[in-house]
Amino acid sequence: MSDPNQGFQPSADQGFQPPPPPPQPPTEVPAPRPTKLRIPAIVLFGLGLVILVAGLAKILPGGLGTGALFAFFGALLVGFSFIPLPQPAAAGDPPMSGPQKLLAIFYAPSSVFRNLRSHPTWLAAFLVIGIANAVYTAAFVQRLTPERIVQHTMDSLENSPIKPPPDKLEQMRENNLQAAKQPVQRVQTAAKGFIGVFVFVSLVAALCLLGVLAFGGRINFWQAFAAVIWGYLPIVVITKLVSLVILYIKAPEDIHPVLNAESLLQDNLGILFTPAEHPALFILGSFIGVLSLYGLWLRAKGLNHAGQKVSSSTAWGVSITLWVLALIVGMIFATLFSSFMA
Repeated sequence: MSDPNQGFQPSADQGFQPPPPPPQPPTEVPAPRPTKLRIPAIVLFGLGLVILVAGLAKILPGGLGTGALFAFFGALLVGFSFIPLPQPAAAGDPPMSGPQKLLAIFYAPSSVFRNLRSHPTWLAAFLVIGIANAVYTAAFVQRLTPERIVQHTMDSLENSPIKPPPDKLEQMRENNLQAAKQPVQRVQTAAKGFIGVFVFVSLVAALCLLGVLAFGGRINFWQAFAAVIWGYLPIVVITKLVSLVILYIKAPEDIHPVLNAESLLQDNLGILFTPAEHPALFILGSFIGVLSLYGLWLRAKGLNHAGQKVSSSTAWGVSITLWVLALIVGMIFATLFSSFMA
């Protein structure tokens, strides 16, 4: 039997051909970063320094604290501008506009949260929450008068575990009264309220991020931030609007200067307890209400739909954990500072 390869002679120019190299993995595109934050951050930082100098020179009343807070806010935004955004989806939904989200968050929140997965924008919610808080606070101070609010706060502080010396207490009384009465300082208080909203939402978003990771999920910080702030929006708007109506219906002497400073809406079991006598139970009851549970549901929905890999059980686990932590902290502070609830 003849050899089939017999007579086969390779040509002189046909040498050994090495196999082609294996295909290289696609180069990972670096995640975009919110660099647009840097310009307003620098402006806020510079404005804070100017206000701080004006406060030190006693040109602007209250400028020392306001300037320091503005500078801190600017520095915080610079740091946040380096936090990566989520990778944009190859064929995702187009971003919803601010007005679209402001309406849809009340009747179709899931669609808003799903859109935030690829487009975690938050400015519209931030502005609405800040304005709602500022309007209610200004109306509350005008309705109850600065003198009554400051007097009650200082009397409560005098009976608290952190009672300052009498001379310091009197100085604090005078400073707080001026801050509540002078238009310039009231504007500064409103501006500081916006910064407080941002810092609070950032803290909650960071806790949500850690919680999702602990439960085995995956979510970007900005997705968590957007889900948290948009989840708070309906609660804040409903609470402040209803509270404004009650503020002008109810007699001022029947309104508590401290407990009602954030809300006059009584939709929870806190009405079953006297705050001064049972502060811990009052806080516990306050956490069990229509809006409180609605906010818990919104946060769970937000984390579930805004994250890349967050199951419903993970979202609910994180939301309930944060709810319990907030309840514990609230009960501790209510017990320690029960004089403010008298």
